[in-house]
Amino acid sequence: MNRKVVVTGMGAISPIGNSVEEYRDALKAGKSGVGPITSFDTTDFDVTIAGEVKDFDPCRWIDKKDARKMSRFAQMAAAAAAQAISEAGLLGEADAEGHRLITSDPEKTGVVLGNGIGGFEMVSVSFLKLIEKGPRRMLPLTVPLMIANEAAGNISMIFGAKGPAYTQVTACSSGTDALGQALDLIRCGRCDVIISGGTEACIVPFSVGAFQMLKTLSTKRASEPEKASRPFDVDRDGFVLGEGAGILILESEEHAKRRGAKILAEFAGYGASADAYHITAPDPSGAGGGTAIKKAIADAGMKPEDIQYYNAHGTSTEINDPVETKMIKYAFGDHAYRMKVSSTKSMTGHCVAGSGGLEAIACVLAIQNGFYPPTINLDNPDPECDLDYVPNKAQYGEITAAASGSLGFGGHNGVVIFRKYDG
Repeated sequence: MNRKVVVTGMGAISPIGNSVEEYRDALKAGKSGVGPITSFDTTDFDVTIAGEVKDFDPCRWIDKKDARKMSRFAQMAAAAAAQAISEAGLLGEADAEGHRLITSDPEKTGVVLGNGIGGFEMVSVSFLKLIEKGPRRMLPLTVPLMIANEAAGNISMIFGAKGPAYTQVTACSSGTDALGQALDLIRCGRCDVIISGGTEACIVPFSVGAFQMLKTLSTKRASEPEKASRPFDVDRDGFVLGEGAGILILESEEHAKRRGAKILAEFAGYGASADAYHITAPDPSGAGGGTAIKKAIADAGMKPEDIQYYNAHGTSTEINDPVETKMIKYAFGDHAYRMKVSSTKSMTGHCVAGSGGLEAIACVLAIQNGFYPPTINLDNPDPECDLDYVPNKAQYGEITAAASGSLGFGGHNGVVIFRKYDG
């Protein structure tokens, strides 16, 4: 069995908007969501900016009692899932406890989410209580609030999804790899519907300090934070930490058509590889990530020239951007110079595991709306980065297929491909 898989709903919580519509409009406008960190005092930090989600109230989408039992990364995932399930037309009437259960067969409905870090704010709070006041003063829910699988588990409970509930942990590739795992589960018939994507919320002192010590974060543009994330630009000085969740409803084509769902795009292919090279740096040849792209193209039954847009990992770090350019050339050959490539992290910052879901949504939106999201702040292109990165302003044109790539610490590479639905 190798069923066609389609997208029928999407939900977004991001630094540039808390709905798919807001996210789409911000991408078109080249809006930056990066600003001074407001969630904690950065006085002692070299890094003082991030792509924070603004005005987020999970109770707009989920019950207050449920929200109180979740860390921020799970709240964001549940909120985005509620948006996606609603758009897919799968949100049922409220049960006795106020939950609006998904209307597909619960045993054939799964959850596959990517998360890299878990509830870091809970780790930080409980560890401080342990050190300052002893173990008996730690918060009772520390474990269920900190573990990475909490978001998938909560979504399955809130919406009554009783199929597999998995969490993919491959660092910054987690969201993309989760989508790939979901694709396979539907293709083989284990599930008809899967709630999938990625989520992350780690703008807390512990993780900002840890990334700061790795010398990976931007520090030079605190006075103009909206210009700090500048992928493929010669003046880049590191990535900007972001947060958010991007969730897609994936279904078998047969299931979606049987219930008369509006199909947004086909989820055509997925490819993955491991660099087997270095714990934090990509393989400098570009062959590792390039192999994942080739695998995704082959999985989709496509040719490189069938793809018009590639949403790059594009972190704005000294090492990533030129190596990723090599990856794209390795996989696409001469077509790399004819296609459009951009990094939406220039607007959102790097949302870690949330990036895969949000950037997959950007691909579907690009196909639906015929626009190429820009790479903002690309003022002085790095000579080693010589592709068409859609500098500073969105461009428009017909897009029939788009791909998104994610690269994670540990050498994880994941690529997904979406194409216009022709059924």
